[in-house]
Amino acid sequence: MQAKTAVLLGATGLIGNHLLQLLLQDDHYSIIRTLVRKPLPVIHPKLEVQLTDFNDLHDFNAAMGSGDDIFCCIGTTIKKVNGDKALYHQIDVDIPVHAAQFGIDKGFSQYLVVSAIGANAKASNFYLRLKGNMEDSIHALPYPAIHIFRPSLLLGNREEVRKGERITQSVMPALSFLLAGSLKKYRAIDAAEVAKAMLAAAQSGKAGVNIYEYTQIKMLSAQ
Repeated sequence: MQAKTAVLLGATGLIGNHLLQLLLQDDHYSIIRTLVRKPLPVIHPKLEVQLTDFNDLHDFNAAMGSGDDIFCCIGTTIKKVNGDKALYHQIDVDIPVHAAQFGIDKGFSQYLVVSAIGANAKASNFYLRLKGNMEDSIHALPYPAIHIFRPSLLLGNREEVRKGERITQSVMPALSFLLAGSLKKYRAIDAAEVAKAMLAAAQSGKAGVNIYEYTQIKMLSAQ
């Protein structure tokens, strides 16, 4: 079987960093192309780093190149964009959707994206509405396979300090037993497990639109 080319967006994030390392080690892929705003401190013979201006759609499209699987882990927080909801939308909706649209034109066969638990385009919560709009736009594209991952709170060490999130991270694992039945999907999950699940889904051969929440992510990550 010929090794494939993967495109990764969000390689510097909590999930993306784990996923990059997994992709570089995986023999199914011969090229890992990352689209980033700043140079990556990683050197590997399989790695192609494309410095990309995501606001310039011509540059963005050209940076995508050709390939097989697109992994999108890009996202931000309202704090990081200083409360700018338009910028938040640009990062969490426009970039993933444009990447998916470009991928169709370039013949990619799979699109895998990180969303959020509770994503719904009709939600009253701004963040969940963003993620819902992103999901709906990608659903409409004719990929043979789409994989959407909806984690709740992510566990792991980020480069930037988020004090409130660190407190929550320390408390949530101990309270997970309270989240049972229909509430189980709200359990915190390690970012490394989400990354493993994304790679497993890409190699599963499942067609159509597939949505993964806590239980499904845990099962995939254990494969």
